Amino acid sequence: MFTTDKNRLEDKIVTFSKFGATPGGGITRFEFSEANLQARAEFKKRMEAVGAEFKTDDFANMYATVKGSEDLPSIVMASHLDSVRNGGNYDGVLGVLTAMEVLESIVTQKIPHRHPITVMVWTNEEGSYYPPAMMSSGVICGKFDEAKMLASKNPEGKTFGEALKESGYQGQRENRLNPKDYKAMLELHIEQGPVLESRNMDIGVVEGVVGMVNYRIRTYGQSDHAGTTPMSHRKDALLAAASAIKYLHEQFDKLDSELVYTTGEIFCKPCVHTVIPNLVDFSLDARHKDPEVIKQVVEIIENMPKELDKCRVESELQWSRDTIEFDQELINFVEKNANEFGYPNMRIYSGAGHDAQFVSEMMPTTMIFVPSKDGHSHCEIEFTPLDQCWKGSNVLLNTVLDVDKK
Repeated sequence: MFTTDKNRLEDKIVTFSKFGATPGGGITRFEFSEANLQARAEFKKRMEAVGAEFKTDDFANMYATVKGSEDLPSIVMASHLDSVRNGGNYDGVLGVLTAMEVLESIVTQKIPHRHPITVMVWTNEEGSYYPPAMMSSGVICGKFDEAKMLASKNPEGKTFGEALKESGYQGQRENRLNPKDYKAMLELHIEQGPVLESRNMDIGVVEGVVGMVNYRIRTYGQSDHAGTTPMSHRKDALLAAASAIKYLHEQFDKLDSELVYTTGEIFCKPCVHTVIPNLVDFSLDARHKDPEVIKQVVEIIENMPKELDKCRVESELQWSRDTIEFDQELINFVEKNANEFGYPNMRIYSGAGHDAQFVSEMMPTTMIFVPSKDGHSHCEIEFTPLDQCWKGSNVLLNTVLDVDKK
């Protein structure tokens, strides 16, 4: 069993935490921001320093590759460097840093390998500044319309396509990840939840990504004066929205205990403190690995009362995804290596979306999870202890070497 260098990995974590650092100890590193370009430059410098060949594709995804002893498809380890606003130093970037450390370990220890080994950085995984999330993998894997993605705008009105051209990292379309030139993809990631830590596990053996549905639900009322309209005469859209949320929660709680659901966005109009709301538009996100449970969720949403508190209620499906299963052989490699190191591990599904879920339909793919302290992610206090980061990198290294033997 080979191991990576813990001190080198720590240096990588500390160095990259400076790009876009926030006062609260996290980062804001939107795609193509100054901080993001600094992180990209550091990645390129470090990878070229260990002898990797660097290139980019037309969506500025970055690839750093060391050759193998044979002319074979490359084994790729991939994640992202961009972040949400006031995010943490581990989401996405840890997958890049551990992959960099794996590549450096292979080079410095002169570990024999038949296949080329590639570290890849996905562009705009978070979609925080140029929506949607997982933009580049969505384009490359045929999930998103390329022209629409290039036309995506940030809050200031600049398009993603404009920022892409200005970045200095736009390369050639033929450099894209593809099933001919690449054999398999591995992605290490923080869990972004509390399960591994609560069960004293060092490694999550990721079996897949759960399915989900995303709805908009709208309640329509009538705006009137807040001081002159008797309660009995009101059609309050906000009251109806509250009733709708309460109804959905009560119905969903009758389903499987692993179902998670969230209303994270609410728009209220006219949003004036002296006016009764006439429209409320809110999001409903529900996730579960069993398609039958998701089907029940959809039935509850679509059969909810069409009128609540004298207000009309409508629902509209925005988008959905099916549960995806990762490659069983790769899953078994991850589990085997965690066991051989003696690292406590468990099989787990990801509730969050990742580039790996799209790639899994293109080539054999799997993920490796490491714990998130107190389950926190997408916030400045996001943290994974160095020792667990290092253990994850060791499992990643040996999984790459297992794939190389095939």
